[in-house]
Amino acid sequence: MILNHSRDINNIYFIAICGTAMASLAAMLKSQGYHVTGSDEAVYPPMSTFLESQGIQIFHGFDAAHLDPPPDLVVIGNAMSRGNPEVEAVLNNKIPYTSLPELLKHFFIQGKKSIVATGTHGKTTTASLIAWLLEHSGLKPGFLIGGIPENFGQGFKVGGAQYFVVEGDEYDTAFFDKGPKFLHYLPDVVVINNIEFDHADIYQNLDQIKLNFKRMVNLIPGNGYLLANADDPNVADVIENAFCTVETFGTGIGATWRAEAISMLQEVTAFELLYKNQRLATVRIPLCGEHNVRNAMAAIAVCRWFGIDFTLISNGLSTFKGVRRRLQLQSEIKGIKIFDDFAHHPTEIKSTLKGLRLRYPDNRLWAVFEPRSSTAKRNIFIDQYVDAFSVPDVSILGPIHRPDKVDQLELLNINKLISLLNEKLKVCYYFDSNEKIVDHLKKQTKPGDIIVIMSNGSFGNLQHKLTEALE
Repeated sequence: MILNHSRDINNIYFIAICGTAMASLAAMLKSQGYHVTGSDEAVYPPMSTFLESQGIQIFHGFDAAHLDPPPDLVVIGNAMSRGNPEVEAVLNNKIPYTSLPELLKHFFIQGKKSIVATGTHGKTTTASLIAWLLEHSGLKPGFLIGGIPENFGQGFKVGGAQYFVVEGDEYDTAFFDKGPKFLHYLPDVVVINNIEFDHADIYQNLDQIKLNFKRMVNLIPGNGYLLANADDPNVADVIENAFCTVETFGTGIGATWRAEAISMLQEVTAFELLYKNQRLATVRIPLCGEHNVRNAMAAIAVCRWFGIDFTLISNGLSTFKGVRRRLQLQSEIKGIKIFDDFAHHPTEIKSTLKGLRLRYPDNRLWAVFEPRSSTAKRNIFIDQYVDAFSVPDVSILGPIHRPDKVDQLELLNINKLISLLNEKLKVCYYFDSNEKIVDHLKKQTKPGDIIVIMSNGSFGNLQHKLTEALE
């Protein structure tokens, strides 16, 4: 539907309000004076307490009665489908409805410079870096990000009148709009970090994903800016017909923005930054891993496109506090460091583990992984998982989350994965409960060990349970 800020839209209702992005958008609307309510079936902290702190009423469970009297507008989450009682009530009663991306476009992006960070991996960190560097430079951007940048303490900000940063997700928009979210964001500046096969529940192959990235590139205006990862051949395939200015970033000789002499220390990663083969500066970032060097280069390039002085950019990078659950140090107990990371795709996992290995070369590294995402639960990447889990000294696999959601013929074969790792002389264990994982780690870890817990979900609060057990 076509949305506007007309006076007849006051009461806005969210179906599935407790997702990070939905809750953030609800809070943005509330801050602008709209009356906002919503429902979800999984109402628990931290999202429930966050929404309550914003003065937003949440209904537990889905019921058509929640829509009587009808609101002016309903925002339907992309996990909702036909058969949901509230979705059916919306359709039966002709209540105006929309999706999160469409509402975000019309209420918060339109009329601003839209900066969209995309890619299979790294978009949350890249969007957070861009938002912080713009903020640090006094440009007061608005943003909506799928994680929580620690510099802001929340994943959203309405911002000023000129800039809006958004994490551009290639996942579908809603049951009534199966195109990717990022096609809605009116992009002026786009970062493409990388493109790989993911989201096996909605995409059949890599070509389908690349087609949608091509469609997104085709939306960038002629006076816009496209910044693409030169190290990824899949990205090169989708930017060929761009109408805007195109620059690249990476570690290869042909990149417009290039990193050389990358060195990783425990507190920072340093590299030499070149632009069009001319050395600009030595850059230091308080982040770990070569993938974060690329994220930082992308953020630097975007800020330079807007004319921000490099000294301001450099100072902003040094004060960046990271993103919650993106290789975040959760605790340090008796000399054992526990990191929390959102990685779930094998490429992300390998990048995270390689970064930690370089950061702590003399420490024993443990990787603890929950196969949770639609892709991670499938056998399609078993060889890549073998490669990723060859990096740490010890790997632990937790139970597959909701295995009933995947055909048994496609389900990740845990026994085969362990066997393949053992053939490479790598130690890997499987435990069918978090309690057993915690018990094993409590007995087997020692001072100096590094533990990274990886899942794109809660992992049953394993991070905190382990911290309590070690204490």
